[in-house]
Amino acid sequence: MSDAYKRIEVREVAGIAVVQFRDPKYTDELRILEFGQELLDLVENGGYRKVVLNFGRIEFFSSGALGKLITLDKRIKALNGSLVCCNIQPDIFEVFKITRLDRLFKIFPTEEAALSSIK
Repeated sequence: MSDAYKRIEVREVAGIAVVQFRDPKYTDELRILEFGQELLDLVENGGYRKVVLNFGRIEFFSSGALGKLITLDKRIKALNGSLVCCNIQPDIFEVFKITRLDRLFKIFPTEEAALSSIK
């Protein structure tokens, strides 16, 4: 399933889509547009209602990229699904705190904890 996407890797764990980002930095508009569309496609065409975003590889995430996460969260909530995040590096977590996205998203230290929270 993972090869279907250019910007994200997806694997399924007990019906939950676990997403890892292929790129360490999301700064340019094209990359952000592509990954945002791929995330929405996963939910709208892939049928996933439970999604874990693993930030383990992320070094930089722009405000535009954060906007795509907000859009994804709204779409998943509209479908009565769950979106959680995990493995966020301290620098990236600071951005989540400054933008108050740490209040919007459920954030877990590990993928295992994230998966357990939505099973």
